[in-house]
Amino acid sequence: MKVDGNSLRTGNVIQHKGRVWRVVKTQHVKPGKGGAFLQCELSDVKGGTRVQVRFRASEAVERVRLEDRTFQFLYKGGDEYTFMDRENYEQLSLDALRIGETEARFLTEGMEVVLGLSEGEVMTVSLPDIVACLVVEADAVVKGQTQSGSHKPAVLENGLRVMVPPYIERGAKVAVRLSDLSFVERVSS
Repeated sequence: MKVDGNSLRTGNVIQHKGRVWRVVKTQHVKPGKGGAFLQCELSDVKGGTRVQVRFRASEAVERVRLEDRTFQFLYKGGDEYTFMDRENYEQLSLDALRIGETEARFLTEGMEVVLGLSEGEVMTVSLPDIVACLVVEADAVVKGQTQSGSHKPAVLENGLRVMVPPYIERGAKVAVRLSDLSFVERVSS
């Protein structure tokens, strides 16, 4: 399906120069001279190679049609992540590059994910927007910090650092928004 170059969004899968790419980042640019364009960071679906490409509004881009299916994450074995189709119980394995290195760190056993398939091949992996994680390390509160505007760094069970409010301590469970790795709320156990 052909779409305008400036209508691409993060997560879209396109065909460009004979290869299939996933749109990782987009930015609309309006230079002082000349027409506006969309600056895209694309990731090769099969190899993980990243490139920067500019699309003008007048350019037509071929978008790949995807069939979204719900899978359950079962386990990680070596560098492979194994998922099970919720409808027919078939299993498939993917590597971290196909999932996304940051997203792979948030996978937990039993988590439901949506896989975008094209002709039986996995093109995209979508985790829930918000994921609960355990805080394994949190800095002490600095005296004089106010509750409302300040945050402190914390390390999650998967090794990633996020900024959390001062009242979050080691051992707390927090909800994290995956799109920008931001704190959402404390989760009661």
